[in-house]
Amino acid sequence: MHPEVEIIFFILLIITALLALNVKNLLLAVVTLTVFSFVSALLYVAMGAVDVGFTEAVVGAGVTGVLFVVLIFKTVRRSSD
Repeated sequence: MHPEVEIIFFILLIITALLALNVKNLLLAVVTLTVFSFVSALLYVAMGAVDVGFTEAVVGAGVTGVLFVVLIFKTVRRSSD
């Protein structure tokens, strides 16, 4: 495809990865990791691997993101006294 589009997707991947590493809120980290997976799926589609992009979108951005959010809401926060 167009190399400019791929470069934009790579830059977005780097930004979302750094953001996910630096946030303190777990829910925000899960959201940024889900965005990372979706952008990587778009990158796969832009490179011509539509089947890999579809699988990454379903598994990486869909199922994993929902599972992480459910697990975050199932846990309890403990404060150290």
